[in-house]
Amino acid sequence: MITNFNRVPLMCFVLFFQILGHGNGSEVSYITRSPGGLIQLHLPLSSDKYAVLHRDDALTGTKRAIYIVQGNGDLSIARDPAPIPRSGFLRLQIHQNSRQADTDGDGIPDLTEMNSPGLMNPLNSASAIGTSMGRVHLPDKQTYETLSHRDNFPGSANISEVKFVIYDIHTKSPKLYFVNSKRYEYHYTFSRDAVNRYNSNSLFNNHTYFTNSRRRNTAGSIVYHPNYVSPSGQTGIYTVEFWPADPVAFRFIETSFEMIVSSMPFLDGQIAYHPASETQRTLHQSEISQYKKSHVAVIDSEDLFGNSTYSALNTGECFGTLKFITGAQTMSSRDIVILRNIPNDITHVSGIITEQNQTPLSHINLKAKQNGTPNAYLKNASTDPRITPLIGQNVKLSISPDGIEIRIASQEETEAYFEKIRPSKTSFPERNLNYDQIAQLSDIDFSMSSAFGAKATNLAELNAIIPSVTPHGHAIPFYFYDAFMKHNGFYAEAEQMIDDTLFQSFPSVRENRLKEFRKRIKETGILPNWMLNALNDLQESFPDDAPIRARSSTNNEDLQGFNGAGLYESYTHHKEEGHFAKTAKQVWAGLWTYRAFEERDFWRIDHMSAAMGILVHQNFENETSNGVGVTKNIYLPGPGWEGHYVNVQIGENLVTNPEPGSIPEEYIIANLGFGSNYEIQYIRNSNQIETGQRILTRSQALRLRDYMDIVHTHFKNLYRGNSNFAMEIEFKLVENGQFIIKQARPWVE
Repeated sequence: MITNFNRVPLMCFVLFFQILGHGNGSEVSYITRSPGGLIQLHLPLSSDKYAVLHRDDALTGTKRAIYIVQGNGDLSIARDPAPIPRSGFLRLQIHQNSRQADTDGDGIPDLTEMNSPGLMNPLNSASAIGTSMGRVHLPDKQTYETLSHRDNFPGSANISEVKFVIYDIHTKSPKLYFVNSKRYEYHYTFSRDAVNRYNSNSLFNNHTYFTNSRRRNTAGSIVYHPNYVSPSGQTGIYTVEFWPADPVAFRFIETSFEMIVSSMPFLDGQIAYHPASETQRTLHQSEISQYKKSHVAVIDSEDLFGNSTYSALNTGECFGTLKFITGAQTMSSRDIVILRNIPNDITHVSGIITEQNQTPLSHINLKAKQNGTPNAYLKNASTDPRITPLIGQNVKLSISPDGIEIRIASQEETEAYFEKIRPSKTSFPERNLNYDQIAQLSDIDFSMSSAFGAKATNLAELNAIIPSVTPHGHAIPFYFYDAFMKHNGFYAEAEQMIDDTLFQSFPSVRENRLKEFRKRIKETGILPNWMLNALNDLQESFPDDAPIRARSSTNNEDLQGFNGAGLYESYTHHKEEGHFAKTAKQVWAGLWTYRAFEERDFWRIDHMSAAMGILVHQNFENETSNGVGVTKNIYLPGPGWEGHYVNVQIGENLVTNPEPGSIPEEYIIANLGFGSNYEIQYIRNSNQIETGQRILTRSQALRLRDYMDIVHTHFKNLYRGNSNFAMEIEFKLVENGQFIIKQARPWVE
């Protein structure tokens, strides 16, 4: 029974009501903020009493209870769990244990529920369920982890998630359940099997998703991001997330958020609602005035992922010599490298840590995926006390979704590791020298990749299926490279170089001698007359003032299981450079870059069998943007949620080889609703354009999606791909608003 009211002014223009039970209450001794900024009321509370804290922003009566604490004969703390304090009032009710209340109105006295943490919750009227099915209260982080499983969310792969359902959210008595997400993959099966609320999936969906007028439930996830760092320096954040295509209105988000934070008392302000899609972001902006008056913390994707100190791009374990690369140092397959910036190219290394954040579609990560190289972004890695003492030593590096582990490794275990991961036998990539003429792309197809290279034949296939958005051009077969190498005796020179003991023993010697070899190919190599004439005819087939793009197309790149990302060189030939032979020699010499040689050497690919074709087409200039896409939803793979993953950047600042500090626009576009309702989920915004702007409009993103659908279907049939198959494309948008898709190759995971 309430017998008395005392008002005490509180910081931040919040007023506090102390409510005494039977005249035997205690004054609040003092008020503090927790390390996370939560308001804490310290009051003496005897062991025969407990206190319930309510919040009332407008002083219209006691609203939802937000915290409950039992007396211990000393100072007790009643904490407002809201991460965003607002002007308003707090009301504290003091109850005698002998006359306990039923705060949540579920028919069970408060103390009974307080004495069964996790199983019962005096602030949540949901009925208790078996611990194998879920909880109605998460008293500590350990309980959260007991229920959590690992799942993929755009921007966060293999991250901890606990699903939740709130029933009767349209009433004054909503009921919150935290789902054992290891056991229940879907909210509906939990509802049916754990709480016996629904026996019809369609009815559950009708009450839970894609509606605010008939909504009776909310269903979502609480996702833990351990490497997020807040502006105040607090590490870790839990985000409340809903299905991206579900437009959950503020009134339901506010109730869901308040119930969740009150039922997770171990949090210290480390929670926020994350509008994860354009649908939710747009709705949030339309209701922004309500959010600003509420206690709901909101975090957008750019802040969530931009303030992360760590991201695992490719998980796994590796051994090698730890090196901090600050300039042009030589790297080898036995090195674990720390890179301050993302390089334009990188040789085969054992492990990668970058101090600049990466995206999954940078060349460095594509190569890491191909080679199984552990790869992570770690802020300030070069000064990390776990790392700096180990530079220059053999180490074992473990990269997991949550962080890295690193330790000194013995020479024996290092050698055993490399022996295990390298192939035991030499492989000989197929090269067909029967095609001895330059061919138009319209005259070649997928079956001719052993003569022209997969890059050229895949572009020829693109010409056939989407001719309006792909370059038309020619392909120079491997025959030309082979004839050129024989004509100049370069094969014999290469064999002599490779057989040299110093070349085999020292990476720096290999790097320097390969550089000298490439120089001789470009400067002293002579083309036979028939080849000069053929290249001259090719050159004259292009308009006189048109720059010509010459791109590598080898027999050991753009393959299933081996993309060869960034291994070889491409060049643009301009009229003033004279005969096209100059550029052809540059491309052929690119087969012998240090990084390409090291890649082949690690995988025991025969260097003499490697061959270089050249894909030739008119160069596209004045592009407004460029990008890379994968023809599947890489965060929700498999059937059911088809979509694509895209990185795009403004101008000629390449996504694959970004300029230092450059962050591209990164998004998933996926069918996440009913009736082909494609939803865009932005993971990061480009930092090269104004805040709030997008590089691709929605209509452009949908047009690109259509092209990617065509590419996926066509090549899946050619490669006989399974359900995990996807293609990776490179595209650009030119001044007239036209897309140009310039490359397609199998996506390697």
